[in-house]
Amino acid sequence: MDASGLPLLDRRITDCRACPRLVSWREETARAKRAAYAEWTYWGRPVPGFGPADARLLIVGLAPAAHGGNRTGRMFTGDRSGDVLYEALYDVGLASQPTAEHAQDGLELYGVRVTSPVHCAPPANKPTPEERDTCRPWLVQELRLLRPTLRAVVVLGAFGWQAALPAFAEAGWSVPRPRPAFGHGVRFDLDGLEFFGCFHVSQRNTFTGRLTPAMLRDVLRAAARAAGLSPTEAQGAQGAQGA
Repeated sequence: MDASGLPLLDRRITDCRACPRLVSWREETARAKRAAYAEWTYWGRPVPGFGPADARLLIVGLAPAAHGGNRTGRMFTGDRSGDVLYEALYDVGLASQPTAEHAQDGLELYGVRVTSPVHCAPPANKPTPEERDTCRPWLVQELRLLRPTLRAVVVLGAFGWQAALPAFAEAGWSVPRPRPAFGHGVRFDLDGLEFFGCFHVSQRNTFTGRLTPAMLRDVLRAAARAAGLSPTEAQGAQGAQGA
């Protein structure tokens, strides 16, 4: 498997209907909409990863937001969590602009890909363990395709951490036992891959100050260095945009 297969994987993800509860929720949300987005045609499908196929740094979230990625069709795009994440990526030189409003807004990521262990928006932002496990093969395939260039990973939040480690094990990395516990700023080596924990960019964390922009930038800078991405190198990285 090589990076040339990633666009095909992304297209296959968008057609998935494996979890009845998630299919029902994402499609009903797309029909009902939010009043502020009444003029939008919602995406209403699984949201694939976003970023280059030769990424050296991977950011793993939780799942698309009902009126964010489920509306725009792009990871962390169109909601306040994405506003925080992409502004931080821009600040450290890993994104072409600080905002992510819609899938055709020109945003490019430099050497970074963003994905999640669950590709459909879940009710109350809480996928079930069964839904997480049903979606895992997509993440496993994505990791295998990214492996030739991948050098560092930032996982946002405890749910993403718990979902990502089994996926990395299934994709061929040797995960320590017992598995490292999640925490903000946790860092460990995973078969030569630098693994970082970071509080999720949820409004609950950012509005309360549990995660500040400076804290997020610090983790992203450390991960970028571990991946061999300086701002100058990042902006010259090839293949800026994913599906």
